[in-house]
Amino acid sequence: LNNNPARYIITLSGTLRSPKMEFHPPFLMLMPVPLGVETEAVVTIIPQDFLRDSQIRVKLPELELADGTRTCPFSVEFPEGKNIVLSSDVTTNELTCRISFSSSKPMSFLGEMLFIDQEENRLLEQQIIVFSPYTHTWHCTPLIKKL
Repeated sequence: LNNNPARYIITLSGTLRSPKMEFHPPFLMLMPVPLGVETEAVVTIIPQDFLRDSQIRVKLPELELADGTRTCPFSVEFPEGKNIVLSSDVTTNELTCRISFSSSKPMSFLGEMLFIDQEENRLLEQQIIVFSPYTHTWHCTPLIKKL
C-alpha cells in the first residue's frame, strides 16, 4: 500500500450459516375422520439462523386419486402471520401454523409439505415433516336379530 513493498497477510475465518427451521412436533399424524369432516393440527415453527426478515410460504402436495383426478385436501393457515421478524438481539419470532385436511373421497398420504422462505430456500431440507392423514369411509350395517 502507498508504494510500500511490505506484504500483508490477512486471515479470515467464519462460519457458514444457512437459514433453517425447527418444527414442533417434528412429525405430524392427523387423526382419521369420516369423509367430508375436517381434521387439523397445530405446528410451532422456530426459525433459526436468519440474517434478515423474511416471509414463509407453503407448497402443498397435490394428490392423485384412484380415478385419476388431482386434489389438494390440505389447507394451511398462519393465525399470527407468516412473517419472520428479527429482533434487535438477532433472535426470531416463533410461528404458529394450523394444518387442516378434509376430503370427500377416501385417501391416505405420507409425504412432505415444503416450507419456503422469500429467497426460495426450501427450509424443509433440515427438518422433514411427514403428514399421514387417513380418511376412511364409515359404513353402518344394521344387524337384525330374530328373536
